[in-house]
Amino acid sequence: MLDKPASPAGPAGPAPAGGGPPEGYDEIEASKAPLLDHLIELRQRLMYALAGVGIGFVICFMFSRRIYTVLVWPYLWAQDNEKVKMIFTGPQEFLYTQLKLALFAAVFLAFPLIAYQIYMFVAPGLYKNEKQAFRPFLVAAFLLFVLGALIVYFIVMPLMMKFFLNMQIRDGAVEVELQARVSEYLSLIMTLILGFGIMFQLPVVLTLLARAGMIVGQQLRDFRRYAIVGITGVAAFLSPPDPFSMIAMALPTILLYEASILAVDRVEKRRARNGATPAAPA
Repeated sequence: MLDKPASPAGPAGPAPAGGGPPEGYDEIEASKAPLLDHLIELRQRLMYALAGVGIGFVICFMFSRRIYTVLVWPYLWAQDNEKVKMIFTGPQEFLYTQLKLALFAAVFLAFPLIAYQIYMFVAPGLYKNEKQAFRPFLVAAFLLFVLGALIVYFIVMPLMMKFFLNMQIRDGAVEVELQARVSEYLSLIMTLILGFGIMFQLPVVLTLLARAGMIVGQQLRDFRRYAIVGITGVAAFLSPPDPFSMIAMALPTILLYEASILAVDRVEKRRARNGATPAAPA
């Protein structure tokens, strides 16, 4: 009796216990897709994100006057809780201000959904350990942005408005009084919130670079003086054109740079304990 012919397929290798993937299994290779599929996926994720922003815009516009009132509270605190009078000089100015405010608040409100869509788009190109490392950084980026906004709201904006109010002149026949326009006040506080939020992403960016093996703590220490100059320049660009705003934005960011050095040191110590060096996937 003749023996059965051998199967043309080679041995697949022993499967690990517990029904896991076979030996030699590559997550990224298994998740590869044609370019058209990636573009379709990107379009879908953008549609979800835009839908979230659109729904948030409608909700925020319904409450835009209330939201604006809340944003004026730092001005009220700077004026020792006296009545705040603001003006608009064009018939459509306050409407446009409400639309801008609703869009700003909607993006802020929809950030978790936007971050989730970003993660779902890039996740197929990441290994399992990279996915686990990427998720906390999305949360940290949002929390640091919120922290920057809170610093603007409770510390920077009240101090800044008090500084501007002290520039008023009330001397007999000469009286120079601040009459803030609604659009200009909103632009000021929005610029500060966005500027602080962006600058507060520094620890996230530097820690990600450290995990990728692109920088080390000693490099950050050696680069400290140049970083201070660069942070000051970026703060001058992002902040309103006054020295108080620039200093208020640059000083916390410099402190965050120092915190980033400590975070990078922790990454290096953890890597040394694990005895692993970062390597790019094949």
